[in-house]
Amino acid sequence: MHSRESSGGGFDGAGQTHPSCSASTLTIVVGDTRFCEEKTLLVQGCDYFQALYRSGMKECRQEVLHLQSLPARGFFIAMSVLRGETPVLDGDDIVEAIQCAAFLQTSPLMKHLIDIIDSDNCLLMCHTAATFGLTELCHAAALFIRNVYADVGAEVRKAFPSELTSYVESLTPTMFVAVGAHVTCGVDKTVHPACRTICYLDEVGDSWKVLTDLPLEASTSMAGVTVLDNRLYVVGGVHGLHKQVVDSCFCYSIDTNSWNRFSSPSQLRYNLSLIGVDGRLYAIGGEYNREAMSSVETYEVTTGRWGFAAHLPRPAAGAACTKAMSRVFVCLWKPMETSEIYELLPKRDAWQLVTTLIRRQSYGHCLVGHRDNLYVIRNGPSDDFLRCMMDCYNLTSGQWSSLPGHFANSKGSLFTAVVRGNSVLTLNRSMTLEFAIENRTWKPRRQMKGFPRSGSVWTFLLQPPGALLLQ
Repeated sequence: MHSRESSGGGFDGAGQTHPSCSASTLTIVVGDTRFCEEKTLLVQGCDYFQALYRSGMKECRQEVLHLQSLPARGFFIAMSVLRGETPVLDGDDIVEAIQCAAFLQTSPLMKHLIDIIDSDNCLLMCHTAATFGLTELCHAAALFIRNVYADVGAEVRKAFPSELTSYVESLTPTMFVAVGAHVTCGVDKTVHPACRTICYLDEVGDSWKVLTDLPLEASTSMAGVTVLDNRLYVVGGVHGLHKQVVDSCFCYSIDTNSWNRFSSPSQLRYNLSLIGVDGRLYAIGGEYNREAMSSVETYEVTTGRWGFAAHLPRPAAGAACTKAMSRVFVCLWKPMETSEIYELLPKRDAWQLVTTLIRRQSYGHCLVGHRDNLYVIRNGPSDDFLRCMMDCYNLTSGQWSSLPGHFANSKGSLFTAVVRGNSVLTLNRSMTLEFAIENRTWKPRRQMKGFPRSGSVWTFLLQPPGALLLQ
């Protein structure tokens, strides 16, 4: 197991306790290993300990608690996650972590396990989660398997019980969806209706089909567009000949095939970056009255309220941003050669500089997250502007690496890349190209029909209801 942070204490691999516990801590004996953990951390992160301290049972007054049925390594992993660490786990770690997640009922550990699902561990995650009754984790792993079924289907049918195999095969794969970003809203009759449609790629028939129409009042021109919990959100943007700022926000549910309005940010903005993580939208930077802004606002979906978060280190419009391991990252360019990657730390309400990339005569166009890697896709030297260069930053090791070779825009607009499983889908007007990520290297895997729109394009993923694929 590897982590981006050092452990806060508890497990030293020799069955020993770290410095003696105080009144605010609890000694927990797991097997023959003793842990000393903060009671507040345990109660806030684990339903098991929350229920224990509310029960009034004698155990809640003891200074030492024995949990003999749990693996010590799994408990150590659970505590690491509760302290905010993001450990990378191997197969044995995963099994023990799932066992502890089921017993302790700890949501942060469950969320972390979902974040690290990949092609190497998805079968183990799905089967083990089903065994221990973690339905949320089982579903997430099953959906990942369904998206890579061409690669792992034979192994699933061989290793899984029939009920679990049937469940995986009952799911529908995630769709690659696109919408043109140069769309004028309102009643402008000069705009062709086809430009105001959101389309999905029928990968079996190799054709683009209409999923839904944009609302008349909505615009994706210089708007923020993202997907959160399988809903599409459109925030801000401009419309009309005079580029007025759109003062309404829209949400599309693919489950009901319907649009709804929701409240706008306190500061109207366009050319913003929008990303969704953990039930929140983040409207990052952008412009108003042609001035770049550094302000950031968050929208809590459950409450329907906007609030301000920490400002960016400097004003930025159209900044490249992504999420990886449920963490939000933004790439800010500094003339002439520097790209800085910052991470938003919600608990501290601050942006933290993660790393800096210096490349001569280039700047970042796109930021893509896959597992614990961040890929910066940028233009090449000034004498070869159409050349796409790629660099990879590993969050766990803190190391940069340059990907061999290069990609030209003629082979797909990498500036619209989205990740599905271990693949990256990109497009332009002539082709949709799927890359397979193998050892941090992108290799062309499959070519499909291009998206027949001019101008910039937004791309994203949506999970369709089963009925859609039966039509």
